[in-house]
Amino acid sequence: MVQISLEQRACPICDTRDTSRLFALPNVRVEALDRYAFASRKTPEYMHWRLSQCQGCDLLYADPAPRSDDLAMLYRQADFDSRREARLASKTYGRFLSRIVPRLPDRYGAVDIGTGDGAFLAELLAEGFEDVVGIEPSTAPIEAAEPAIRPLIRHDVFRADSFAPESLSLITCFQTIEHLSDPLSFCRHAWTALKPGGALFLIGHNRRAFSAKVLGRKSPIFDIEHLQLFSPRSMRCLLGSAGFARIATYPVLNRYPVGYWAKLFPFPASLKRRVLALLQSLPVGRLVIPLPAGNLAAIGYK
Repeated sequence: MVQISLEQRACPICDTRDTSRLFALPNVRVEALDRYAFASRKTPEYMHWRLSQCQGCDLLYADPAPRSDDLAMLYRQADFDSRREARLASKTYGRFLSRIVPRLPDRYGAVDIGTGDGAFLAELLAEGFEDVVGIEPSTAPIEAAEPAIRPLIRHDVFRADSFAPESLSLITCFQTIEHLSDPLSFCRHAWTALKPGGALFLIGHNRRAFSAKVLGRKSPIFDIEHLQLFSPRSMRCLLGSAGFARIATYPVLNRYPVGYWAKLFPFPASLKRRVLALLQSLPVGRLVIPLPAGNLAAIGYK
């Protein structure tokens, strides 16, 4: 059985509980979690920790939240079965590079945090970046990486001393910022590692998106993996507090197979099993379609 210890937590951007109020009581059944509970692009359990809403920066955050060492173990042991979806997501995120690259000091030194099987590293290499590195805490996605990409991936987490100061032009972090116990420290470490003019490029879930409003807490963004959920305002506060300038946020149009969209939708469990089995047997289940899933891109420059 999964073992998780909780600890009290202030707003990870404002570092206070003074302007926070209860948003939702916890909805967690630890005994129902499996080896995919802390994997990327899993079937949602529609569970979440006790959530507070910070009135100062508009962040939703778990309080109490799992301890960092417990999370490190859970991510290290998580399984991986979303190789195709990872490639499609990387293609989507890669379209933002045309906005970013012309403003960078150069294309030497690019790091993808939470790289999974390294799908986005291929996008960086295709864009002409050199000295490309991925960082991934889970074992399974690294083992699933393409042989040419696997040597570029470090089995680790991003730390203050992972890279020399002012040694990188671009740091990317996709669908990972919600998972971090201290996202502000992460962004500050990123700022230090970037060259003047370098960029931090984040993708996260937008809790203010239309899809989140329609589905409410049945939206897959409400998940035990997510220790905070951002809005455009809180994402700008995060990057601004870390020292970044020229901050911009954009909506993201995701492209996934119909079968994956059905996997995310909050059908009743028995119906979902039948729908997914049917779609798996039909060509339409593999049809890739674009949908506004409520993701948010944020870019800040040093």
